[in-house]
This record gives sequence, C-alpha cells and structure tokens, in this order.
Amino acid sequence: MSTAAPNTRVTALVAPGSRRVLGAYLGAALIWGASFLFMKTGLTGLAPAQVALSRVVLGALTLCIIMLVTRRRWPRERRLWAHLAVVSVFLCVAPFLLFSWAGQFLPSGLSSILNASTPIMTLAVGAVFLPKERLNGLQVFGIFVGALGVAIVVGPWRVLGDPAILESIPAQLACLGATLCYGIAFVYLRKFVLGTHSYDAVVISAVEISLAAVIMLVLSPFIAMQPVSLDAPVVLSMLALGALGTGVAYIWMTTIVDSWGPTAASTVTYLTPLVGVVLGIVVLGEILHWNEPVGGVIVVLGILVSQGRLRLRRRTPPLSA
Repeated sequence: MSTAAPNTRVTALVAPGSRRVLGAYLGAALIWGASFLFMKTGLTGLAPAQVALSRVVLGALTLCIIMLVTRRRWPRERRLWAHLAVVSVFLCVAPFLLFSWAGQFLPSGLSSILNASTPIMTLAVGAVFLPKERLNGLQVFGIFVGALGVAIVVGPWRVLGDPAILESIPAQLACLGATLCYGIAFVYLRKFVLGTHSYDAVVISAVEISLAAVIMLVLSPFIAMQPVSLDAPVVLSMLALGALGTGVAYIWMTTIVDSWGPTAASTVTYLTPLVGVVLGIVVLGEILHWNEPVGGVIVVLGILVSQGRLRLRRRTPPLSA
C-alpha cells in the first residue's frame, strides 16, 4: 500500500485527530489479523486459487466503486501502470496464492505469526536493491534476531519426531515466500513509484488491486477451475476478505498514515498476529504450541531493533568527585 498522503476526500472518511482514527487503526488490525481466518474458512468450499481470485476481484470492485463515488481520476501514465503491474504481482497475486495454498496445511494462527516477518523481509530486500540505504550494525542484528524468531516458530527440532510437522514445512516456506514477495513489492514501490506521481494512496491501491484482479482472471482458466461449494460462512468470509481486507482497510490505513505518520501507523503489524492467533483458537479451535508465540515475540523484537525503536541503554559512569 502506498503511503502517499491522501487528499481531502480520503480524510473525510475518517476525521484526523479524532477517536475515529484510533477506530480505523484497531479496525485495520482486526481485519488484517482476521484475514487468515477468512482464508481458512474460504478454503472449506474453494480452492486456493479461487480464494485468491475472489479476494482481488472483490477488493478491486470495492476500490473502483470508491473511485467512482469520490470522482477520482485514473492515472494515464503508461510507465506508472507498468510499474504498478509489477507491484500487483508481488503485493497481491503471488502472496495471496501462496498464503491461500499454505492455509490448506497450516493453522490460521501460525500463518499470521509467519506473516509478521514482513518488515524483516522488507529490510533485507531493501539492503540488496537500495544500495544507498546500507544496513547498520543494529539493523543487521535486528534481522538476525528476526530470523531466529522465524526459526523458533517453525520449530526444526519437532521435525525429527513428528512426520506431520515435516509435511508442513513446505507450507511454512510458502508463507515466508509470501512475506518475501511483500518485501520486494514495498522496495519496488519505493524505488520506482513513490515520489514519481501526484496520485493519492486510494488511486494507487485501486490500480494495483485492479491489475491483480485482471491477472488472476487471465490465470483462472488454468488454476481456478476446481469445483466450488458455497455456503454462508464461505461467502461471508470472501466478502470480508475482499471488500474489507483488500478494499476499505486500505483507506483506513491511508488516513492513519496521514494523521499519525508512517512510523506510528506501521505498528499495526504487531497487532495482526495477536488477532490471528486468538481468532484461530477461539473460532477454529486451533492448538497453539509454545514455540509459535515465543518465536512471534522474538520476530517482533527483531523488527523493533532493526527499526531503531528498541535500544539498550548504556549506563553512564558516575562522575568522580
């Protein structure tokens, strides 16, 4: 999602400097944390590719309606559309497919914990493709701590004694591959898109997700033609995942960035795993192993360290008399 400042039409949806901003913040955390529950429920009647297709199509329709109602204009620059097509692949198509496929084999809570590695992936990708932003020692240490947390979440020591855990490794790697895609998309956005146009985040998001929907529709005859079994939970989950999680929540986050700034807004990343884990346990009766929350906390600590938000205080030696 672009962090470009929204115009007055966006801020009118959630008034800055009010309790509504806090409500938008909590709403985004709830929806994005619940997205793994929605995917898990959707998979009871849809194939993974069909879940990803439903998500982007419903999200695109929602944002297109918002574009129409607020009378925003679509970009005309072909270069911008080309760059956003690349972003749509790494920000929507690939990760949505990977997370949906992994959801067949993993508890939704575990997927949400692995999703918390996105900031670490983004920092690592940025170090490779943005040479001007070299990592300092603290950031390298933060990435190492985050990687250690991911390893604890995966629990390699459990693989040797439990064949079922061994079978879940490809799905866990798929989740990490999805977060790597997010990292690539965010770095690509920063390098080729941000600062090159005057469009707000709603317009950029509408283009990204609409392009993702077109790509998925083109691919659907090859990957999304499995039988469908629809019931109320499946339909409602897809509506929430698409219209809210891939549509309205983008507007909420845009307003939060505009009101609180990108640093404070990004802390929503720390709440989504908590929401995902709690919903997985309460709604789906999933079992949480000790290493998963412990590893998740270590991942968050790695993010805090790498972003300079957590520093060790040095004791100042007392002055001699």
